[in-house]
Amino acid sequence: MAKLIALYRQPQDPAAFDQHYFEVHAPITKKIPGLREMKVTKFSGTPMGKESPYYLMCEMIYDSMEDLKNGMRSEEGKASGKDLMSFAGDIVTLMIGEDA
Repeated sequence: MAKLIALYRQPQDPAAFDQHYFEVHAPITKKIPGLREMKVTKFSGTPMGKESPYYLMCEMIYDSMEDLKNGMRSEEGKASGKDLMSFAGDIVTLMIGEDA
């Protein structure tokens, strides 16, 4: 399994972020060819009871690294990336990983 992980820092306007993320961005991303599963986690705090520096994490899971790369090269993958940069480019960190 291969994963593309998007980790979002706290947005200035959480309500506007949520609206765009869940109503626009996620539906675009779900259309990427080869995407097996998309897991979204909203952070509620740290174990020490403080606010998390991170707001949300999305794990996009593929069967293989080749499937992930092909998905990112697809028209749907490009559309997802373009949309991501338009609303969260300044608060997102992207990482690629494989199950150990």
